[in-house]
Amino acid sequence: MENLLELILSNYNLNEAIARVVKNKGAAGIDGMNVEQGGLHFMKHGDEIKRAIRNRKYKPNPVRRVEIPKPDGGVRLLGIPTVIDRIIQQAINQVLSPIFEKQFSDSSFGFRPNRGCHMAIERSLMYLNDGYKVIVDTDLEKFFDKVNHDKLMQILSLTIKDSDLMSLIRKYLVSGIMINGVVIDSEEGTPQGGPLSPLLSNIMLNELDKELTKRGLRFVRYADDCNIYVKSIRAGQRVMESITNFIEKKLKLKVNQSKSKVDYYNKGIKFLGFGFYYNPRHRQVRIKVHPKSIKRIKEKIKKLTSRRWSISLDYRLLKIKQLITGWVNYYKVADMKWLLIKLDEQIRFRVRMCIWKAWKKIGKRFKSLRKLGASRQKAWEYANSRKSYARIAHSFILTTTITNKRLEHRGLISIS
Repeated sequence: MENLLELILSNYNLNEAIARVVKNKGAAGIDGMNVEQGGLHFMKHGDEIKRAIRNRKYKPNPVRRVEIPKPDGGVRLLGIPTVIDRIIQQAINQVLSPIFEKQFSDSSFGFRPNRGCHMAIERSLMYLNDGYKVIVDTDLEKFFDKVNHDKLMQILSLTIKDSDLMSLIRKYLVSGIMINGVVIDSEEGTPQGGPLSPLLSNIMLNELDKELTKRGLRFVRYADDCNIYVKSIRAGQRVMESITNFIEKKLKLKVNQSKSKVDYYNKGIKFLGFGFYYNPRHRQVRIKVHPKSIKRIKEKIKKLTSRRWSISLDYRLLKIKQLITGWVNYYKVADMKWLLIKLDEQIRFRVRMCIWKAWKKIGKRFKSLRKLGASRQKAWEYANSRKSYARIAHSFILTTTITNKRLEHRGLISIS
């Protein structure tokens, strides 16, 4: 497709890009400009910026390196572009996305309109219940940081015939990364953090989708997380070997052998935070929250209810509510009735511990227990108790004074 750059630089498209970037907020790039300042700057200097882009004189700024801790250890590397570059990338994305959407696989669910994690999990469940109970779980090593620029540009050139746009995209790929004030050349990768990176990653991995489709394989891909569904371990091993060869030779990416595996669905494989199990009552495979995801939410609850965190009860309950509301909304497609009951119990127990610690002195504890309806004898007995916070939180005195109803009235919602 030719003359795409003019569509990208149209006032209508750029105004929409500015509005989306401002709405999405996000951190500043290396110039320290926030989204409101960046939006105003672009509106004021838009003609100058567009002229530079058309003349191929525009030079994107390096992205700002940000490290986000991963739940399983290590860090996820993000590259935060300046707001001006985010606007330009968003404008490119708005024009290219509808074009490439027509080429993308029905089995791809990440970073696409009207698609998401729940649809990916439900498609996986369909394959498992159709008898494809062995999963080929491929892990691409540092995918976003290892994308081969030449290979990506070659794939883009099959659709984009606008050399000016191709030049601009290449400039974004090689714009560099600023780490501790020093700019490092970016010879590979499409760093996560900008509006263009998700689209470019899907364009790259659409080549994998096409190969899997050509082979007649059932698969589900969400961004760089791809699972293939087969009927036997032997078939899975053959697929793993041949697909690894395709990924490394044709796409010039690296498969992490230590994290990739072939196994039955109920042997601990995790996909997007979910796991699968066989439910004998329903006589079918069902969705569950993966044990690692359960461990993670428990750790977050523990952190929010740490006795060392000296904050007001209302603020603590607000943060807990925000955490569990988002978590339950994400995992709502899983079977988790009993899990929610257990999490509810854990949260209430830990909140009671925090409250008991806040009543530090004997007098405060005695008065608070009496105010909540405890008898004078029991209130005095427990106010003077030397038992641990945990034992007191589990005790009769706190469960009958700091009741579930009182906690709910204070703002601690029940998730079960």
